[in-house]
Amino acid sequence: MVTVFVVTATFPTRAQNGNRDHLSPQESDIVRDTRELDNRIDVLIKMAERRFAVINGTPDPVAKGSTATKSKKKKAEDEIDWGDPPKGTRAELLDDVAGILDEAITNIDDVSRRDEKNPLIGKALRKLAGATKGFAGQMVKLRDQVKNEDELAAIERTADLVQQIIDASAKAPALPSEDSSQKKKKP
Repeated sequence: MVTVFVVTATFPTRAQNGNRDHLSPQESDIVRDTRELDNRIDVLIKMAERRFAVINGTPDPVAKGSTATKSKKKKAEDEIDWGDPPKGTRAELLDDVAGILDEAITNIDDVSRRDEKNPLIGKALRKLAGATKGFAGQMVKLRDQVKNEDELAAIERTADLVQQIIDASAKAPALPSEDSSQKKKKP
């Protein structure tokens, strides 16, 4: 059996932020209702992007009327009620991102343990790695603006998870290619 991720470091608990959950109740419902691995990873990525939007002072990418939502998402996804924008200190929001990435890793790892040949594993991992490469750039900028030790700890935890995801994506199973029998040449 192939395990996609091996978490070797022990991360500090979320005790620094009390009993704060990294997802709002509405977001938890969205994750729970999203069954397909690649779609679940998509919503987790969107949830992390929401936190970065709050940290960076940019519009919520899933807010009604957002141009990002209208141009990129299907009509059905536009109707998802994501709830209010995330709230919290920068350290809490960064720690939320780490929790979201950890949940994404766990989801991929769980599917890998049950069915290591599932084609959605590689697809989901590649989606997650693509998003986390963007997050890595934001983390570098945020590290230069650290205001306290809690923020630094959250950035380091998130950066470590980002690196694990990027490393694992390099070892991800190849995407299924088209069956050669389906490729018929025209006479």
